[in-house]
Amino acid sequence: MHELAIVVLNYNTKELLDACLDSLRAQADIDFVTCVVDNASSDGSPDWVAQNHRWVHLIRNTQNNGYAAGNNLGLRHFGYPEEGVARYVMLLNPDTLVPTGALRGLVDFADANPDVGVVGPKLLLMDGTLDLACRRSFPTPAVSFYRLIGLSKLFPRSRRFGRYNLTYLDIDEQADVDSVVGACMMVRADAVRQAGLLDEQFFMYGEDLDWCLRIKKCRAADGCPYRVVYYPRVTVRHVKRAASRRSPKAQFEFDRAMWLFYRKHYQPSTFFLVDWLIRLGLALRGGPRLAREVFG
Repeated sequence: MHELAIVVLNYNTKELLDACLDSLRAQADIDFVTCVVDNASSDGSPDWVAQNHRWVHLIRNTQNNGYAAGNNLGLRHFGYPEEGVARYVMLLNPDTLVPTGALRGLVDFADANPDVGVVGPKLLLMDGTLDLACRRSFPTPAVSFYRLIGLSKLFPRSRRFGRYNLTYLDIDEQADVDSVVGACMMVRADAVRQAGLLDEQFFMYGEDLDWCLRIKKCRAADGCPYRVVYYPRVTVRHVKRAASRRSPKAQFEFDRAMWLFYRKHYQPSTFFLVDWLIRLGLALRGGPRLAREVFG
């Protein structure tokens, strides 16, 4: 059995994917396998991988069914959620660069802490600043409200208002968090078996939050709930949103993911007047298309 199985989901990021795979190939201190799932790219990405990275398993998707569905193809290819080929799985964006020793560091940390179900590194953008998404709280109605009205930006050091991206924490401080980001997250195979794969109703965004929430409800071997940990002793570089480029579709899917996450995890226990206000706010933010889904 391998130590780690990595799934890299690609969509029209050939040059970045090439650099990402080169950085993975340099990881000589760990036994891992890698699968690239190409989501119907038009830039020649799959042919490039087939010709230049023959050590990689390649899945050519004929259509882009989204982030969760694409990653699930790779996870199923490696045998999950049943008996997979490795002790850990990793979701990794093609617009990342993995320094030598980073994979070893994540696996060693998880091995030393068997109650850790998910671990994510410190993600740094190319300008050296922290990718704020790499450690997050769940977007409860209160946390989302503080973010949407701008209180999280006005008071980033506040433990109440800064919860969305945990901006009150030192970026070099290890912490138990609600979620790390799907751009680079490592998950214990047993946690995948218990929680299942990513929820494919999320097209883009939100699926990592949902996965972490479901994993935190599962149990480690000692009977305690699995932990999700931000582990800053390992650093990975991230070119933010290389595939989506902040497109209108990406913005819509972000807003839709907020609705799906709220509907799945919080709506049943939300007072009806508060629920109505939340749905109205999401509809106004997401436009007519989301409004039809929210109030349909």
